[in-house]
Amino acid sequence: MTYRPELTQARCAPTFTVEARNEHGEIVPTEIAAERPLTLYVDKREIVTLMTLGGNPEALALGYLRNQRLVENLEDIVAVHADWEVGAVAVTTRHGLADLDGRMAKRTVTTGCGQGTVFGALMEDIENIRLRDDVRLDEAVYYQLIDNIRRHETVYKQAGAVHGCALAKGAEILLFVEDVGRHNAVDAIAGRMWLDAIDGSDKVFYTTGRLTSEMVIKCAQMRIPLLVSRSGLTQMGHDIATRTGITMIGRATGKHYLLFSGHHRFVKT
Repeated sequence: MTYRPELTQARCAPTFTVEARNEHGEIVPTEIAAERPLTLYVDKREIVTLMTLGGNPEALALGYLRNQRLVENLEDIVAVHADWEVGAVAVTTRHGLADLDGRMAKRTVTTGCGQGTVFGALMEDIENIRLRDDVRLDEAVYYQLIDNIRRHETVYKQAGAVHGCALAKGAEILLFVEDVGRHNAVDAIAGRMWLDAIDGSDKVFYTTGRLTSEMVIKCAQMRIPLLVSRSGLTQMGHDIATRTGITMIGRATGKHYLLFSGHHRFVKT
């Protein structure tokens, strides 16, 4: 049996309704994206406050700790308890976090929405990441994946103002998460992959957000070799994708795409 820590299921509604007046002067009930502060505590110590829709607070906390390399093994976590009455998620570990002061002191401020910091030496860690080279994505399968994502029922279609991320095997969407910040969405997927022991080595990761250095590093940490974005990328994101061997596709809308790196995995049909 795959180990799972004790978890709450503190899911919140991702949208709520307000009244708006349209161009004709009519009052129209309108869905807008929810946004809630969620403060993460580890062993009663405050780590960070994240702005989130609140749909996956437990997975978000786990994915954040994993992607910031604050916890290496899921077995080190005893429980994850989210409580929206106080806007907090409390993580209990078995032995505490090693050198937490040092890791929190060594931070790089980034441009990421929703979080904006990279703890520890993540930039140094990418040198040790190795991704599978035998994975392929056919162009026709890629087009089907983009169409499947387009058809997926989303908060964005109801309310806008959110980012979405998907984990896919070929054209099949395995996980789909939306949140107010793209880093929250990717961390929530990372947390669910961790909980369910999902291997990322033959998967595709899709995001609506731009591909900055931190986003590319997180994909590499999950050992996912194929990264697709509806948006663009930064120079550092491109550099890290090239160094880690990630197949990076940007500006992915309809039949249009730009293949930036890892060309050997993409099969044009």
